[in-house]
Amino acid sequence: MTTRYRVEYALKTHRRDQLIEWIKGLLAVPFVLHSQPTAVFEPRRESVDQMATGAHCRYAEIMRDVEELINDHIAHQKAGTHAHSKLKLLVPSVGIFFTPLPLHDAFTYQDSRRFISYRRFVPPSFNDIRLILNTAQVMSLVRGGPLELVTFDGDVTLYDDGESLTADNVVIPRILRLMRAGTKVGIVTAAGYTDGKKYYGRLHGLLDAIHASDLPLALKQNLVVLGGESNYLFKFNRDHPDLLEFVPREEWVLPEMALWLEQDVNALLDVAEVALKDCIKNMRLQAQVLRKERAVGIVPAVGSKLAREQLEETVLVAQKILVQLSSPYATNLDEANAPTRKCGNDVFVDIGDKSWGVLACQRFFGGIEGSKTLHVGDQFLSAGANDFKARLAATTAWIANPTETIQLLDELAELDEVVQRKIQ
Repeated sequence: MTTRYRVEYALKTHRRDQLIEWIKGLLAVPFVLHSQPTAVFEPRRESVDQMATGAHCRYAEIMRDVEELINDHIAHQKAGTHAHSKLKLLVPSVGIFFTPLPLHDAFTYQDSRRFISYRRFVPPSFNDIRLILNTAQVMSLVRGGPLELVTFDGDVTLYDDGESLTADNVVIPRILRLMRAGTKVGIVTAAGYTDGKKYYGRLHGLLDAIHASDLPLALKQNLVVLGGESNYLFKFNRDHPDLLEFVPREEWVLPEMALWLEQDVNALLDVAEVALKDCIKNMRLQAQVLRKERAVGIVPAVGSKLAREQLEETVLVAQKILVQLSSPYATNLDEANAPTRKCGNDVFVDIGDKSWGVLACQRFFGGIEGSKTLHVGDQFLSAGANDFKARLAATTAWIANPTETIQLLDELAELDEVVQRKIQ
């Protein structure tokens, strides 16, 4: 049974995506008015189909209206007045859009697969809308093509949490298909290794497959790995795939990142380390602090597991302390580019975040625009979600597990094929 605590906790701002929740509320009205729970007792199939057709029309109309609001918001962005768009007034947390979103077409596409309009007892859900938004984004990228860069998170996006990308992972041929079409691929991961061999240990299935493939060398070199969110860049080594080639910072670092002085970085990590130690002490966590070159975090003790509430409390406490105390020690760093993030069963404060990571990949490949880039990840809730900031750099797709990543890439290929047929 759902407790009052769980209900109130789920409604906290840091556990919600306001745009999705707002669309969900809009779709709840036609569900109540047009779904017919009593049709379950009807012997005639026609009544069920008639109900579904009516519901589909109402849902599609709403998605068309939201689509137009997004177009209006984009027009305000271009004019520099997006803070005054109607969508911004309705959903204050809404950010920027790199492309239009064909939500009407995306809803029709997903409805043909999830049969949302046929449901009589379960209204359109958070996940329904999340997947519709993903489809809309893919449709927009394909129609406005070509898609020049796709960046992926690692854990829970390409492979299960704590696992690695093995040779039998079915996402590998999908990534090779992207690369064969000329799309650059970046893996932007929180794992902060300075040694390329450690990344090979996590990604060996993909790297071996690229090395053994018949892809031209120029296309093989369209793969990069950016570790520590935005701190270490490696590129494919044509001679030794297990020895990813380290790329010097001056070849990819952004001008703003060049201002991050080492004394500022160390000062911020010192503040973060104290905050994390306080969390361990105050909540009696079975965890230890792990300090790295450009990150500091807590990991559970061997045999222990931290509760979700403990992880999120640690994230929020550390963020607040960094906002209040970091500026005297690190004048070029703030919450925007030194966030606290929760990944798996640990919490880390990194120097930089995935917005910088994606931007660095774009720069390394010659200045790819955000409207030609797709970032795929599983962490988009605002409380320490390490993919959340990628929305500042590129279009995004929010997946829940590696299976959804595969479905998204298949969707991308299917929709691209439709567009190519129309062109021919």
